[in-house]
Amino acid sequence: MKKQIKIQYSFIALLLLSLSCKGQQSTNDKIIELKKIIASDKYPNIDGIVVAKDDKIIIEEYFNGFEKDSLHDTRSSFKSVTSLLAGIAIDKGLFKVENKIEEFIPEWKNDPRGKITIKNLLEMKSGLACEGFFGIGPDCESDMWETEDWLSYILNIPLRHNPELNWAYTSMEPELVGIIISRTSGMTLMEFAKTHLFTPLGIENYKWYITPNGGGYAAGSFNMKPIDMLKIAQLVLNKGNWGEQQIVSEKWIDESTNCKIDVEMSFVRFAQTQNAKYTTANYGYLWYRELLQYNDIKTEALFASGNGGQYMIILEDYNTAIAFTGSNYGNWRGKLPFEIILKYLIPILEEKK
Repeated sequence: MKKQIKIQYSFIALLLLSLSCKGQQSTNDKIIELKKIIASDKYPNIDGIVVAKDDKIIIEEYFNGFEKDSLHDTRSSFKSVTSLLAGIAIDKGLFKVENKIEEFIPEWKNDPRGKITIKNLLEMKSGLACEGFFGIGPDCESDMWETEDWLSYILNIPLRHNPELNWAYTSMEPELVGIIISRTSGMTLMEFAKTHLFTPLGIENYKWYITPNGGGYAAGSFNMKPIDMLKIAQLVLNKGNWGEQQIVSEKWIDESTNCKIDVEMSFVRFAQTQNAKYTTANYGYLWYRELLQYNDIKTEALFASGNGGQYMIILEDYNTAIAFTGSNYGNWRGKLPFEIILKYLIPILEEKK
């Protein structure tokens, strides 16, 4: 009788082990399929994808000649890094979101533009006559790049309407945030970021775009490794905590990513994912959120976005951080990572729940 029971236990253990291996094999197969499909013509110019669930990397793949240590232009996704730097500065008491910028931009003292607040800049609701999202224009950034004095160019931008009325995407506002961080800290933006963000995260290899005025550009064109972009996403997922260090306060993470501003467009819609349900993206302090819906999937993505397909994405429901890089500049294919997430990545994450 004892021998029969022992045999039954052995059979059950073997069955459970077999089922476990089949599940693992299924997940591995899906990861292999994901790699193959990104490398195919279906998803052109995806240069890298790195995914970490529960702080463990489960996918890390590079394409189109890019490798693990290749630096990639992050474009406007770096604006969300500037949001983190602003949070660190606020944590240190250098300024508050309610402060009017005439306190830090004396060139606008006694000027209606001086009444713009730090919050207005972070939410892209300054009222400055720039717009780069819907083609209303002027985008300002392209004209600024043609000048030899970027600060002077920015300081000569007029108001289109009163601050806080309307959202209008522009690179001028995060650049002003970067200038204010530098002026209040007594450090260059490069020094501030290195000391208070990059070094604590172990981010060592990167390249700033240095403006003609000698500062690090706060609105984009920052080159870094996808694995380091992933660290930024993980930091936000973990509410500003890295190891045993609170790099930026949980309060700031919650406040800056509480996205309530309707931007009147959907990233999923631009990805042209068949049978996906579209909802508008929302904006916070230089961060986006969008509800992702496809078949049985319904989850929210918090993300930084840059032209060409540069993303730092947090899926809070799955405790997952994602970095994408790409070279689909100036066209809808830059939104393809959202289809990849919906059709291939979330099914993998579901199996790992």
